[in-house]
Amino acid sequence: MTSLTLEQASIIVDAALAAGRELDLRPLSVTVLDPGGHPIVLKREDNSGILRPEIAHAKAWGCLGMGHGGGRIARHAERSPEFFTALTAISDGRIASSRGGVLIRDAEGALLGAVGVSGDNPDNDEKAALAGIAKAGLVADAG
Repeated sequence: MTSLTLEQASIIVDAALAAGRELDLRPLSVTVLDPGGHPIVLKREDNSGILRPEIAHAKAWGCLGMGHGGGRIARHAERSPEFFTALTAISDGRIASSRGGVLIRDAEGALLGAVGVSGDNPDNDEKAALAGIAKAGLVADAG
């Protein structure tokens, strides 16, 4: 497999939202990006904050840009906050160094894209992202 299909991206988003409801999370926004950082699917639940889609996008985009899942990026940001301040400027604010961004890989490890979830705390956002990727039968790289 070399690319993520619209059907797979839709499964990821819908399953992430369903996981959010099962976990009783605050309203979520979920996006799936292709490896070039372009959106494939974005859904924003009713009452999800107006910045949530942009935050979800920045979580996923940051994973693609750094080549790591959000967990690893968040740990790196804690150790080197000045580096991430520079990255924010370099990326025109398109990177969020937080859990809730997860790389999507196929069974052979090829990068297919990334999912970003925003709405609850970062650990819960990540749980929803992982559930979405698992439902699509793909491999999550949360870092």
